[in-house]
Amino acid sequence: IVREGASLTLVNSVRLDERGLADLDALGAVRNLVRIGALHDRDDSFYVDRYHPTFWATRGIEPEGLSVDRRLVPGGDAPFDGCTIFEFATTANPEAILVLGRAGGIAIACDALQNWLQPDEFFTDETVELMGKLGFWQPANIGPLFALRSAPQAEDYGRLLEIPFRHALCGHGEPLRDTAHEDYAATVARTFAS
Repeated sequence: IVREGASLTLVNSVRLDERGLADLDALGAVRNLVRIGALHDRDDSFYVDRYHPTFWATRGIEPEGLSVDRRLVPGGDAPFDGCTIFEFATTANPEAILVLGRAGGIAIACDALQNWLQPDEFFTDETVELMGKLGFWQPANIGPLFALRSAPQAEDYGRLLEIPFRHALCGHGEPLRDTAHEDYAATVARTFAS
């Protein structure tokens, strides 16, 4: 959630229960809903129906049953002030990262950046084991399923790392504070070492 005054922008929407929705409403009015990843769309319709926000999506995303009001385009209009739009150019599936120009820069990602340190109580033992084998439980990680399905190339991550940011809020995992840029730079160097 990005708040500007009384206006809220939701990125990577996840349906909240009634208490969570009441807390959301107490924060302000939902004006924008933003989809930055091709593999995440389950709860967008709920928020469109409930709040009637402007629906933004990365180029190439064509959500079933929803109309995109505005496209996220690097250098174009953004859903909130101080937003840099980064778009992957080499991936098989559309993906973007938004960098919020506050607190030294906050990268808001979907699947391309993850920081999943450990499973929580909602995972089955089998899922924990499988995801461990696939490499999910790692700090400052490139999403393993994203890497498999979208095949990002080093040049995309190189362009991303030209944008300054200190923190990362990812679609999967814990917030990464203060060292996000250098931590992801190290991951990119390891991942794409030739």
